[in-house]
Amino acid sequence: MVLQSETIAYLAPELPALSATFVYEEMLGLQELGYSILPISVRKPAHPASGLDELASRTHYLYVQSPLVIVVSGMFHLPFFGFGAFKALGLLLSDLARCGLHRPETWKLAYQFIAAVKLASILNSKNCSHLHVHFAHVPSQIAMYASAMSGVPFTIMAHANDIFERGLLLRQKAERAVKLVTISEFNRAYLERIGVPKDKLAVVRCGVSFPILLPDRPFEKKAHYRLGTLGRLVEKKGIDVLIRSIAELQDRPYKIELSIAGDGPLREELEALARVLNVAQCIKFEGSMSHGAVAKWMRELDAVVLACKRDKNGDMDGIPVVLMEAMSQSVPVISTRISGIPELIIHEFTGLLAKQNDYHDLAVQINKLLESTELRKRLVKYAAEHVKNEFGRNVNLVRLLSHFPKDTRQRTAQ
Repeated sequence: MVLQSETIAYLAPELPALSATFVYEEMLGLQELGYSILPISVRKPAHPASGLDELASRTHYLYVQSPLVIVVSGMFHLPFFGFGAFKALGLLLSDLARCGLHRPETWKLAYQFIAAVKLASILNSKNCSHLHVHFAHVPSQIAMYASAMSGVPFTIMAHANDIFERGLLLRQKAERAVKLVTISEFNRAYLERIGVPKDKLAVVRCGVSFPILLPDRPFEKKAHYRLGTLGRLVEKKGIDVLIRSIAELQDRPYKIELSIAGDGPLREELEALARVLNVAQCIKFEGSMSHGAVAKWMRELDAVVLACKRDKNGDMDGIPVVLMEAMSQSVPVISTRISGIPELIIHEFTGLLAKQNDYHDLAVQINKLLESTELRKRLVKYAAEHVKNEFGRNVNLVRLLSHFPKDTRQRTAQ
């Protein structure tokens, strides 16, 4: 039984989006612990997650009206925040000067400041005691001004693209937040190197909610193996590298089928590459897959392979949740030495790692896995333990709550 009535607000770019499983899983996990959660989204998702109608029905959207209406409404309601409005305006002016008026991103801050008026109004009207923000770019820019207006403290969860490619005002955001938590030690070290105060940083994983399952089939040498990869079909996922590695393995005594789950702008290019390399017959593009279908799909695989790499803009994955989910299902995993992935996949202990953007090395690791039944048995055993102890949802909910202000944390009756 919850003893306090305050609500924790959650802000993310799109809720409930198909690509934001980790956000709504975290919210649902806190609700299961008895917390009152208010979902807020910058915009409506282009690809909404299925089966979450109740969550979608109570989500507030900031960019649901036309820009003109947002500006007029924001300007009208801003004075109602009194001193908070002046405080937020002071932050905006200092941010504009710091970023430089010649940059388009700078002027977007002014619009986000206006959108923050609506967010601040929601926080106050819903008696929110804290605001937790996923992603350190646009949502955090709106949140820091809304916090100044409303007096509601906020925390930030930083992931990957939001700090490596779109890391505007990261130091200022961290200083204004109660805490800037991030998903990996790799990210934490990067943020510290660029000047974010050490005492403002902490690591909280994107916890996986799948129950830990023991293998339901023997690991044995086979004539046919089914591999899978899941993610948006964009450059940083390295699916072109994976397709090339499959082509390199065509002379082995076994056959490989590759199941590619997900969609995106590179689909036609990747399909063409498979045809050029003469492996189209053993590659299946599944299209988008609902979160509810992922576990069943994974359990039918012999391994999950993510060939993550840095794209031409410097963007890269953090620690893909799909790897944690596969490990929790006792499915062997292979990925690359990039970003925080080696914190999840410890080479030859919880999975295998290849060099990023190196299809030959990736093919070597795939072959190593498929050729050794003993290796697969050992990897899935330690992988499940590692996920449970370090990347489990409940473990990380406790870590997250420890960084909320003490007078914000709801307590349950003993």
